[in-house]
Amino acid sequence: EVQLVESGGGLVQPGGSLRLSCAASGFTFSVYDMSWVRQAPGKGPEWVSIINSGGGSTDYADSVKGRFTISRDNAKNTLYLQMNNLKPEDTAVYYCTKLKYGSTWSEKEYDFWGQGTQVTVSS
Repeated sequence: EVQLVESGGGLVQPGGSLRLSCAASGFTFSVYDMSWVRQAPGKGPEWVSIINSGGGSTDYADSVKGRFTISRDNAKNTLYLQMNNLKPEDTAVYYCTKLKYGSTWSEKEYDFWGQGTQVTVSS
């Protein structure tokens, strides 16, 4: 059974930092591209960042570029999202997602989502 379990969310002041983690199990983590998706209150899901299976290629939404860093540790089956210089508009539930094998980065077809972790940026 595929499981994606996020952690690391919380309440942080504007300008602060958080590091999200996603522990993956039930599949061969090192084979799949992974992504972070967020959903703010009253809005639809927004793609945040993506990383290839080996960790050597990444991409970011313009809204987070230069502030967020995605990474992975395939030995630990864990995906990360380092978030710096957080802004109130980053407030959302953040989901770890697994891309379908063979999905292109333009398609971003997800087949599994975690339960999400809440990030709240407020003074």
